[in-house]
Amino acid sequence: MNYKISKAAASLLPSLTLAVDAKAKAMKAAGEDVVGFGAGEPDFDTPQHIKDAAAKACRVSGSGASAA
Repeated sequence: MNYKISKAAASLLPSLTLAVDAKAKAMKAAGEDVVGFGAGEPDFDTPQHIKDAAAKACRVSGSGASAA
């Protein structure tokens, strides 16, 4: 298939967050000791109390969240 990219999509700049993340990964691969603060890719689950608070906030009237 032949796809045409819109002018708006073509004008988008690359993500700086992903560029920082790629640089950190390259530095790690080169053996450097790196703490990456780029893209958020946690290696742990969201704590239950945070999930519960988020769910409660969605149920509270006036939170701005629409009903499902």
